[in-house]
Amino acid sequence: MSTDKQQEPEVVLIGAGIMSATLGVFLKELMPEVTINIYEKLDVAAAESSDAWNNAGTGHSAFCELNYTPELKDGTIETFKAVRIAEWFEQSKQFWTYLIQKGLLNNPENFIRPIPHLSFVWGAENVTYLKKRYEALSKFPLFSAMEYTEDTQTLKQWIPLVMEGRKEGEAIAATKMSMGTDVNFGELTRNLFAWLGSQKGVNIYYGKQVKDIKRNGTGWKIKVKDVTTADKAAVTTKFVFIGAGGGSLHLLEKSGIPEGKGYGGFPVSGQWLKCVNEELIEKHNAKVYGKASVGAPPMSVPHVDTRMINGKKELLFGPYAGFSTKFLKQGSYADLFTSINLGNIKPMLAAGYHNLPLTKYLIQQVTQSPQDRLEALKEYLPDAKMEDWKLEIAGQRVQVIKKDEQAGGKLEFGTEVINSADGSLAVLLGASPGASTAVTVMLDVMERCFPQIKTTDWQTKLKTMIPSYGQSLNENPELLATVRKQSDVALKINH
Repeated sequence: MSTDKQQEPEVVLIGAGIMSATLGVFLKELMPEVTINIYEKLDVAAAESSDAWNNAGTGHSAFCELNYTPELKDGTIETFKAVRIAEWFEQSKQFWTYLIQKGLLNNPENFIRPIPHLSFVWGAENVTYLKKRYEALSKFPLFSAMEYTEDTQTLKQWIPLVMEGRKEGEAIAATKMSMGTDVNFGELTRNLFAWLGSQKGVNIYYGKQVKDIKRNGTGWKIKVKDVTTADKAAVTTKFVFIGAGGGSLHLLEKSGIPEGKGYGGFPVSGQWLKCVNEELIEKHNAKVYGKASVGAPPMSVPHVDTRMINGKKELLFGPYAGFSTKFLKQGSYADLFTSINLGNIKPMLAAGYHNLPLTKYLIQQVTQSPQDRLEALKEYLPDAKMEDWKLEIAGQRVQVIKKDEQAGGKLEFGTEVINSADGSLAVLLGASPGASTAVTVMLDVMERCFPQIKTTDWQTKLKTMIPSYGQSLNENPELLATVRKQSDVALKINH
């Protein structure tokens, strides 16, 4: 925590995750004199959703995540979401490149590394789907480097561990994007907060829980409680961003803004199988995603995932979904119940009714035995043995439930920004794709809440930070090639 005397800040950020870190850096670069207070309930930054062990360390760029490219009823592949997410991730890389070049970040190899992204399927129907997906996506400049194969020998070169023990003659296929990356968002977040904490006018308070938030004229009054001493304090501010992961919904409800009425949350927990066999860990070097089970939420798409965590190569499989009434990994079992009110109970009940396959899926996941989890792993690694893996608890995600005129309520699997009409408060809800799109999501927050973004000064600065800002990379292959090359060099991710 900064030793500066606490003051009435112009900006308050709630939650010390990747979203608050990104917004804080943006604002401090665009308005060097701005004063910012950051409040975090835990004693360190990035300990919940942004932590690598809590499923926020992958670098989603839509290269391999099959849930972003569903097959439509007419047999065509929906590509819009995948193209959009790929663009967003490129914006993130450009922003990090700027921070490296300016010296705000150092040693990019500590938070981002190159690693191939593969989609892998088996069965004739899934092979047909993957080939159609490849043909649809590879037409776009963002995905033009994608490779496709059904050849067993090629697959043995790409993913030897996945191919060990596999039946001969089985219909299998994979796509590969060699330019994929692995991002440790926990490490990145902590580095961003280290820089923010060194800046004049920025105060970071750990072990401080925001208990209430109320209108105070044209601004907001924030009530804060020390989690150790129970001491209470209050601070007023002009602008509030709530980026507290699963904790955001309760604070949105406390704010009382009409734009937040009707929103609810559905929590989903997760578990990993972590490999403890160093020989297997070394043999695999890729992110290999498959098709999700019917009803599975997006973050439960199974994958065999190589990651770098705390400087060590790790191999994970999962995540296995589960259900808990907590909204945060270190939250309360009362979270779900205390979030229900007269404004959101109808949308929540309607969303539950219309998502019975998800309920069934979660029940199946919660009741899995160790043998059941091993059988799921064996679909990807046929020779897998129980003694090579151990179970690890992942993070909590809270999916957005919102009003829907036709259905009464619907469950959203993306991220959603809600802001007050006057732009003095913004809240981020949701989960996937989350951290990888933090830069684009925070640009959205600024466009909604900071009129200065339309000024020449801000536009010029933003285009310095993100050269493609305001342009479509997918429609400008030359610009795409240029920014990718710049990012590869600055972030040391030459492929």
